[in-house]
Formats: sequence, structure tokens, C-alpha cells
Amino acid sequence: MELKLVGNENQTDHVSVSDALFNRDYNEALVHQVVTSYLSNARRATRAQKGRSDIAKSTRKPWRQKGTGRARAGMASSPLWRGGGKIFPNSPNENYKKKLNKKMYRAGMSVILSQLIRDGRLLVLDTFAVDSCKTKALAEKLKGIGLSNVLVVLDEMNENLYLASRNIPHVSVVEVKNVDPVSLLRFDNTLITTNSLRKFEEILS
Repeated sequence: MELKLVGNENQTDHVSVSDALFNRDYNEALVHQVVTSYLSNARRATRAQKGRSDIAKSTRKPWRQKGTGRARAGMASSPLWRGGGKIFPNSPNENYKKKLNKKMYRAGMSVILSQLIRDGRLLVLDTFAVDSCKTKALAEKLKGIGLSNVLVVLDEMNENLYLASRNIPHVSVVEVKNVDPVSLLRFDNTLITTNSLRKFEEILS
């Protein structure tokens, strides 16, 4: 298939890409599995809670079993009491990892890219760069293309682009190897160079 290049003086220029990678049918179940696995693997088990055995309270029975008119109680560290332990507490050793085969991940990325092309959210340029690291230079360049919420994908990181993009909300500049499925779906548009497309074909094939 062929994708139209934007931002060039000659608007008839096209670039050829692989049908197997950029023209796949949408698979919602696969995309869901790829996205949830990515988010789950990014989690850090940093939260810890105390169970009833970790609470520094006496194990003495608060009052006798019968005759008081109150409910039975065994110890003050009971999860039913204020200040007691938690039921099924979170552990800092909890494992959130979800295994995802490389073949499934590559297929999921291809499906997402194919859907972006069908939705008109993937824009291809021959090259994309700015002359300086000024935020204003990049903002004006994106405004000229008509983009505000955009993910810029480069084959190699451009220092000027990286520095210029850091202070613009809803704009991110990444290399092909650092592209993730969540970013592709989160941004309204994805701006990609022709060299980046070739690298995607190498990575996803």
C-alpha cells in the first residue's frame, strides 16, 4: 500500500509500505491484551499495608465472651475494628507482570498502526526537524501542519526537537524503539518520518 506524504511542496508524493504490517484488520481483543499487558508490566509494587498479624496491639481478648451485651471480640487487631489490620493487604512483593509473546506484541502494534492509518491519524513526512531548540519554533511548525496533540516518531533522536518539545503539553518526541501502544492510542495524531516507517518494518516483521 502507499501512504501520502504531507508537508511537502509536491503533494502527490507517496511512500510504499508493507500491506502485511500496515494494512491489518482490526483485532480488538489483541489490542486490549497488548495495552493491558503493557500497563500492568509498568506497575511498581511500592504500596504496603499491614495485616492483623502486623498490627502492634495486644492479642488479649477485649472483654469476656458472654454477658456484656456486646458483640463477641477476639482481639483489637481485628480487621473489623478501627486501627485493625487490613483484609488481604497489599504487599510490596506483589507481582503484576503479564507475559506477552513477542509475536503477539508485534501483531498488536501492527494492528494499531493500521487502524491509525485508516482513521487518518497517522501522518507521514519525509523529514521533520527544527533549526533551533526553542519551544516557539516547534510550536509554530506543528501549528502550520495543523497539529496540537501529537506523538512525533523519529528514526534517530534529534536534540533540537527533544529540547523544544519538553515544554509543550500534549506533544512527545520519541524514537521508533521507544514507541509503545498506549502512546499511539492516547495521542490524537502520530507524526512519523519515512525512515521511521522503514525501521518499523524491520522491527515488526
